[in-house]
Amino acid sequence: MMRSYFEIAPKMRPLAPRRSGVVGVLDVGTSKIVCMIARLKPRESSSLRRRTHSIDVLGIGHTSAHGIKGGAVIDMERAEYAIRRAVDAAERMAGVQIASVVVSMAGGRLSSEHFAAEVDLPEPAVAEGDIRRVLDAASTFAVGEGRTILHALPVGYALDGVSGIGEPRGMLGRRLGVDLHVITADGAAVRNLLLCIERCHLGVEAMVAAPYAAALSTLADDEAELGVTLIDFGAGTTTVSVVENGHCVHVDGIAVGGQHVTNDVARGLSTRLADAERLKSLHGGVLAISADEREMLTVPPIADDHHDLPRVIPKSQLLRIIRPRVEEVIELVRDRLVASGHSAGAGRRIVLTGGSAQLTGHAELVGKVLGGQVRIGRPLGISKLPEAARGATFAVATGLLVYPQVAGLEHFEARRRRLSHGEESGYFSRVGHWLREAF
Repeated sequence: MMRSYFEIAPKMRPLAPRRSGVVGVLDVGTSKIVCMIARLKPRESSSLRRRTHSIDVLGIGHTSAHGIKGGAVIDMERAEYAIRRAVDAAERMAGVQIASVVVSMAGGRLSSEHFAAEVDLPEPAVAEGDIRRVLDAASTFAVGEGRTILHALPVGYALDGVSGIGEPRGMLGRRLGVDLHVITADGAAVRNLLLCIERCHLGVEAMVAAPYAAALSTLADDEAELGVTLIDFGAGTTTVSVVENGHCVHVDGIAVGGQHVTNDVARGLSTRLADAERLKSLHGGVLAISADEREMLTVPPIADDHHDLPRVIPKSQLLRIIRPRVEEVIELVRDRLVASGHSAGAGRRIVLTGGSAQLTGHAELVGKVLGGQVRIGRPLGISKLPEAARGATFAVATGLLVYPQVAGLEHFEARRRRLSHGEESGYFSRVGHWLREAF
């Protein structure tokens, strides 16, 4: 059944092409929380087509995440404290304070739906009003109960049945159609993350799906046009975005990531999680060579007991623990892409981001399971970015800095679902109650 009113996440106005601005962003992950503050300044030309502004990073703060699991808040107080620390570090480095942020969403069971609509043209040539009418018609869609809309992206237009039109303005025809890609997340996960950020005295300018943000920062224009699949291997989630003809056409998320690999190592080697993470980061990989049988690693004991002594194992044993889990995640991604119908449409190009993508041999294993060319994605076109933040781990955070330049591509019909009195007395009263208690 069609719903005239629906919940959408906070949306921001696009940054005007000739206007500068300071933007704060917050990437809330399972293992780390990153806050970046940057100045966006208009520029005449760019090698990246949709980059209307240069991005100069003023400050960056990151800290270990607490109270977050699978990209969703599970402990409000601990998550709030971690966010405050990251934001404070970024503000100190930038020398400015921020009142609001653009936030990533990696949890909440991200999913995609496509909706189509057509309208008759009163005049032969397509006008601005006609495009607005067809987008409004496509926006009267139904979403699943308990889902919140993050993005509504026009993918392409059709004129008199001829599809694949990117810019219909001024073209002649009788009937105009549009394909609208809608990205949703679990409503409870969205509301809890919003509440956590508001408890930090920050407004939320917009909430951006993490795989979409990663694609904004790491994909070259030719890749986006020809078709590419981006896989973000995070700590608690693995998310996917498919980009074709310059448009994001599909996203998905799996609640398995690098933290699960760490857990496997801790169990398999009977060591503490912190030591398992260090072994994975320093020595981990998915492809073994003969020398790995001879290279020995020291595994600290799980307890501080003089009877429980460190053990020495060959590196190959560590790799034999890591590979099955990584292979499982890649196969889950493959199955999801096949089920979505986008496994062939994204060409033979794959880009990997996220901390776990940097495991030795990961790209080669992805290429073996999924086929095609694979590369590690890194932020493109970001100035004054610290060397430590130029890798695949910071793809989502830097993509949030790009988002204000493309926010205008989205369309939301004006009839947003209004919160009922019950909802208002629930979520918003909790915010008000906290403010009254705090002040």
